[in-house]
Amino acid sequence: MIPTTRRQWSRFQNFVRTPSLARSMSATLILAFGLLILVNATTFVMIQRTAAVNRTIEHDQQMRRASRTTLISMLNAETAQRGFLLTGRGDFLQPYRIAREEMRPALALLDQAAVADPALRRAVDEIHRLAGLKWAEMDRTISLAAQGRIGQSIQTVRSGEGKRYMDDLRIAIEAFDVLKSGKIADLQKRSERFALLTVAMNAIAGVLVILLALLSAWMVRRYVAEIERARAVLDAANASLEDKVKERTGDLMRANEEIQRFAYIVSHDLRAPLVNVMGYTSELEQAGKVIDKAIQEAEKTRAVDAEVVTAVREDMPEAIGFIRASTEKMDRLINAILKLSREGRRNLLPETLDMTAMAEGIAKSVHHQTEASGARIEVQPLPEIESDRISMEQIIGNLIDNAVKYLDHDRPGEIVVTGEDVPGGWVVYRIADNGRGIAPRDHERIFELFRRSGRQDRAGEGLGLAFVRNSVRRLGGTIDVQSELGKGSTFLLKFPKRLIVAEPGVAS
Repeated sequence: MIPTTRRQWSRFQNFVRTPSLARSMSATLILAFGLLILVNATTFVMIQRTAAVNRTIEHDQQMRRASRTTLISMLNAETAQRGFLLTGRGDFLQPYRIAREEMRPALALLDQAAVADPALRRAVDEIHRLAGLKWAEMDRTISLAAQGRIGQSIQTVRSGEGKRYMDDLRIAIEAFDVLKSGKIADLQKRSERFALLTVAMNAIAGVLVILLALLSAWMVRRYVAEIERARAVLDAANASLEDKVKERTGDLMRANEEIQRFAYIVSHDLRAPLVNVMGYTSELEQAGKVIDKAIQEAEKTRAVDAEVVTAVREDMPEAIGFIRASTEKMDRLINAILKLSREGRRNLLPETLDMTAMAEGIAKSVHHQTEASGARIEVQPLPEIESDRISMEQIIGNLIDNAVKYLDHDRPGEIVVTGEDVPGGWVVYRIADNGRGIAPRDHERIFELFRRSGRQDRAGEGLGLAFVRNSVRRLGGTIDVQSELGKGSTFLLKFPKRLIVAEPGVAS
């Protein structure tokens, strides 16, 4: 780790010390990014300050409205008071009560302002005092009128005491409003200054960015010219390299064809002696039955050696059974090799495939198995693909068959087939199950020929996934597995959206 870090540091130092167009462009870009970060930071600070000033202005406006609400509520209450005194009707007191309720939150808001700004405490206290005196005067007159002492109540009103309180309250509120108006005007000027400063910073940054853009364009033009010169040299070198690549590709294709022919010939030649072994095994079995019948006839007249009886009736059938099981397994392996060989020689025929219909058809073909085990297969809408139909059916079919085969019988089986288009002209399909799962150490091993993982309690020779991976690669795709023991597996298939066949049977 340390030597690698030192090498990287040394390369960076050489890059910084050596004058080059790349270094100049890097410095220009760093300067441009630094300038943008500075402008953004300054603009952010200005915006935050402007927002704070605007919030303060809004708060001060609320204070002005609260003071006006106090005055209006008092006027409404005074009007209701005089209406009651003149008419004696109780419904005139309803606006009086409403006015008192409306004034309480306004006074509470003024108290909050005084707590936040001690300079307002004196003005707010004065408003509180006068409002309290006025309310006391009105409550007193209303109480006297309610007791039937109308004359005394009218006399209190005529004394002018309430009018003085009201005039003083109006003057106090006007003074508070003037104080707040002056503060709001100052704050508005400050907000305008912040806005002008923000505009100026953005204008300066815009000019600098334009200059840097022009400089970068000039440097990029030089850089492109250098690239064009280098490309011309590279094209000259590639002219001969392409011929070599074509030659090597042809050799590789011929070698692959030779391998496939060799596998076919070997498998075909192995089948001949295997058929003979299987035939002679049947003859031995028939001969054993003839001998057993002769022993049965002989046992009717005399005793037959026990070892002969055991050899004919137990040892020979057991040996023949072992031979037959081995030959049948070898026959399956040879068939698998032949299948791989034939698939490798088959020409691919691209066509547009409805993958949703294909997957649903495969799911229906195994319905009897899933129904018997209480499992279900869910096929969600899948994107279409242009590829080889036979290969895709074999791939999806093998994976769904495997998912059904290795379901966990301790819980309801669930297999979900999904897919989507991905950027770059690719499509991804997923086949997920909640089966037995695969140990991490076997994630690659399961794709090898004749290799299996986990408990060997299900029929199979370890050929299916090897065949699937070979088919996926022929279609230009990849296959991966995500799995955990006891939780299930997800096979991920990634294919080009459109299969292009460069040579017969070979996908490019």
